[in-house]
Amino acid sequence: MQSRAGLLACLTLFATPALPAPATGRAFPSYASIKFLLDAQAQQLPPDLKGADEVKWLAWARREDKAIRARLEQGDLDTLVNFLLYGVSFTKQPPLRMERLTEAAKSGALRARVNDLAAGLRDPGSNERLMFLHELMRNQGIDPASDHGETGSFIYNQLLRVLEQRKALGERAASDTSRSSLFHDRGLSLDTTIFAAFSIDRTLRDLKQRGVLREGQVARVAVVGPGLDFIDKNEDSAYDYYPPQTLQPFALYDSLLRLGLAKQDALSIAILDISPRVIAHLQRARERAARNAGYVLQLPRNSVHPWPAELATYWGSFGKYSGDAIEPMRPPEVFAGLETRAVRINPSVVLACEPADLNIILDRLNRPSAQFDLIVATNVFVYYDAFEQSLALENAGALLKPGGLLLTNDRLPAISGGSMRLEGFTAVPSGSSGAAGEGIGWYRKQ
Repeated sequence: MQSRAGLLACLTLFATPALPAPATGRAFPSYASIKFLLDAQAQQLPPDLKGADEVKWLAWARREDKAIRARLEQGDLDTLVNFLLYGVSFTKQPPLRMERLTEAAKSGALRARVNDLAAGLRDPGSNERLMFLHELMRNQGIDPASDHGETGSFIYNQLLRVLEQRKALGERAASDTSRSSLFHDRGLSLDTTIFAAFSIDRTLRDLKQRGVLREGQVARVAVVGPGLDFIDKNEDSAYDYYPPQTLQPFALYDSLLRLGLAKQDALSIAILDISPRVIAHLQRARERAARNAGYVLQLPRNSVHPWPAELATYWGSFGKYSGDAIEPMRPPEVFAGLETRAVRINPSVVLACEPADLNIILDRLNRPSAQFDLIVATNVFVYYDAFEQSLALENAGALLKPGGLLLTNDRLPAISGGSMRLEGFTAVPSGSSGAAGEGIGWYRKQ
């Protein structure tokens, strides 16, 4: 990757209010309930928790909760850069690949994209993504509607920041192949794709085959941080020609019914998230479902890069148990070879999915009825350090029934004396060869 100075030389050429979430009755865990974690990780604790007591613990938890939520905006700024490079809804320019960025800067293609994005932000029209980014810019003290070059300069600076961040992350990943807390100091991203849903589907099938989960056993499920498909950071699966959508809750519902692990009309899914955007999106979907309107999912597939046979089959049958296949939106011509499907999720399924504001790192639900059979959290815990991950694991345990399972693709530090244990691991095929790729660990409540 080129240096900041090198790219700078090339670059010198030039919303809707969130609806309230349902009350969750959430609270920070008591000092007594997490003291064993503080004792076990005494050498890794933040300075403010050294020699902690109830008062120090709650003061730290309040500050940390605020700091975690503030990282959402940083993640949104990262998404702005992905949108600049890969989006097609605001420009006629083709998407830019990272490895050709220097060439694009020299040729003017990058500048054209920046200019088109600045123009789109100035007058977003009905483009939901541009509307959101317009407000994001205003929160940064820049009004795209009265722009005098500040918008373009701000976009360039965010691009440079992300390039430096990617370089640092690459170096960190090379020295720590476990990826256990790779993004612990990065903005919180809402990216989501069908790949995480497939990994959970294969894991559920594996758990049924092993007898870990039984027919009809699952009734109450929680999904932590399901994400919102705004535009993916992976350039091979980054699309913005359809409205923003969330996928995992409906994919999980579909998988549980198809595998016989849950019964029709007896399954509820809580969506636990700290993002007002995710919560508002799901609330609006529920309001439409109450008027008997379904939720449409667009499912593009990049056929240039072959998928494992199992993933292609999963994609082709997605939604059979939660909705109906419909005619997909036609993608722009720039996406040559893109295969598409679309599914309209049934209103009853949408209404079975209820969002709530909860920070899994620091919050617990303080009502006994909030105990789940299963919790799913993919690409969530990698944004936190080991101590925060241990807190999250215990908070997940507090949400589960005895024997309940947490499924996650992040390796979490189970502490002696805690309520959760790693019981097993499911490897999921990746690539056209079917070689083992992502893995999902299962943690059981003792």
